[in-house]
Amino acid sequence: MDGHATWASGEALARAGITRHSTDPQGGLIAKDGNGEPTGILIDLAQDILRGLIPTPSEERFDQAARDTIAECLAKGLTGAHEPGLDLPAIASYTRLIERGRFPFRVFAALSGKKAWGRYRDGAPETVGDGRLVVGAVKLWLDGALGSRGAALHSPYCDDPANTGLVLVPPEDVERLSREASARGFHVWVHAIGDRANSMVLDVFEQVRSVGGPGSRLRVEHAQILTPADIPRFARLGVVPSMQPTHCTSDMRWAGERLGPERLAGAYAWRSLLDSGAYLAGGSDFPVEDANPFHGLHAAVTRRPLEGADPGWQPEQRMTRDEAVRSFTIWNARSIGLEADQGSLEVGKRADLIALSDDVFTCASAAIARITPTLTMVGGEVVAGAAD
Repeated sequence: MDGHATWASGEALARAGITRHSTDPQGGLIAKDGNGEPTGILIDLAQDILRGLIPTPSEERFDQAARDTIAECLAKGLTGAHEPGLDLPAIASYTRLIERGRFPFRVFAALSGKKAWGRYRDGAPETVGDGRLVVGAVKLWLDGALGSRGAALHSPYCDDPANTGLVLVPPEDVERLSREASARGFHVWVHAIGDRANSMVLDVFEQVRSVGGPGSRLRVEHAQILTPADIPRFARLGVVPSMQPTHCTSDMRWAGERLGPERLAGAYAWRSLLDSGAYLAGGSDFPVEDANPFHGLHAAVTRRPLEGADPGWQPEQRMTRDEAVRSFTIWNARSIGLEADQGSLEVGKRADLIALSDDVFTCASAAIARITPTLTMVGGEVVAGAAD
């Protein structure tokens, strides 16, 4: 579930050697019942105990999965994606597909894992196939997720008073890797959900921002729970908050139980960040959420779920339609340093565009989520929808 929790069978636990005597790894949790027996739920880095036992897919299966995912994205109106966490097999698959002319999409990728960074650390960002794949960033995970109570908080969880979350990578390691990557021209994207994790990554970025190479940009993935003091630091430090509006509408049913009323003021705080001078990079975090960007636009503008009554959950944090669209287009391009090449409809930029079934700026706000693309074009070529 969302990459932060795995539910394993008893057989899987046995093969991995996980028993009642197993201790939690640094940055992970092996959940146990009242009798001390493993429940099968592994949180964050405890999942690594199992991952090495899972067979890797064949190249053919991987390539087909990539093609299927691209087709789904194109049909939903995406011409490209920022992919935080690509390993070497994925880069190899995308490169194969590009060489075969079967990659009608653009991916700006952040490297994940020691092997991937080891392959690129002595080089520079790489572009494959006229911008179809750009390996231009490094992804680091500082904490876990709010749903699995792994997000690192300054104070304990309201529904788990002995727990303040998990720190997956020590801040000193985040600083060292951020310095290495920035100096080589790579962007640095750090996953931070809890308020403590966001304070940590902003402290790190404040130390490393002076060493960035040409075009290197610093970005916080999620920036989900913030203290009031940290909100203006994004703009002051030039750090991009990369946020997913549908996380808000998915989490609003239970976030209050985790955080309590006081911390909710800094939760999914788009308006506060924009008013402080920052700009947002909008996304979905799929497959955690649906890849449909119009669900994200709807969440950003209405701050209400797709179905059911409006709970009136912090409506003061909503974005305007113009801000929401910019966060999914030109601000996204700006966050990766490609705003001169893509992200808006202008002469001289790449013809990556969509035609829509309705006008996102004038339709009823409830109708935004139902907008569908009638045509998707990448590099001037129609790749989905009817050409007429």
